[in-house]
Amino acid sequence: MPAALALVLALAASPTAGWESGREYVYLEGGPGTVLEDRVTVTNPGPRRLTVDLRASRAPTPWIALAADRVTIPARTRAEIPFTVTVPADTPPGEQTATITASAGGRSEPIRIHLRVSGPEVPALTVEDVSYSGGSVHYTLVNRGNTAVSPRVALHTDGLLTGPADRPPREPGPLPPASRISLSERWDAPALDAVDLRLRVTAAGGVRTESTLSRTFVPWPVLPALLLLLPVPLWFRRRAKRAGG
Repeated sequence: MPAALALVLALAASPTAGWESGREYVYLEGGPGTVLEDRVTVTNPGPRRLTVDLRASRAPTPWIALAADRVTIPARTRAEIPFTVTVPADTPPGEQTATITASAGGRSEPIRIHLRVSGPEVPALTVEDVSYSGGSVHYTLVNRGNTAVSPRVALHTDGLLTGPADRPPREPGPLPPASRISLSERWDAPALDAVDLRLRVTAAGGVRTESTLSRTFVPWPVLPALLLLLPVPLWFRRRAKRAGG
């Protein structure tokens, strides 16, 4: 049984109310799907019995189950309240925090809980919904892994007439697991060209992904002339299809 966290609570008028010697917080560690146990000790140093309310607050509150949410402690006595922390099976590795608050006699004392969820960290990123409009390349970064990542995005363009070019990479900041962020990169399209727009995304842990968008840019004065040329290749395709049966 782990050592209990001792907390002193008394009536508001009691000059002895405060922390007793012991841990300043609860530290627990376990993997997904485990149930962790600990306990807190609440002390009443006053001359009368004391009713204490206990509640869990802040994330991950649903994981915490107190053996009792109210206890009555006789004068100059202490009570131990067990509690469990159930870590869901799909919880990603990392740090979690919570607080158990004990309240009585018009005052409250927080009990901090630090939980480390163990397990292998699997970083994974995808770049999705790539499009071009309004002079910008739009895209969405999605964290498909179970740990936070800090992506680094680089835009590479390769035009038939303008040739290859690289934009300075940007770092939009940490992306938590199961989250997404929509971003855009300013890029001035050429008047006439066929361009591949390639977004390359990297992050620590060997994460690497990319997505390519191909766009053809044609100025309006040139468009009618190009449309007149379209029936010629279409006619050849039809003749070839008939010849092939």
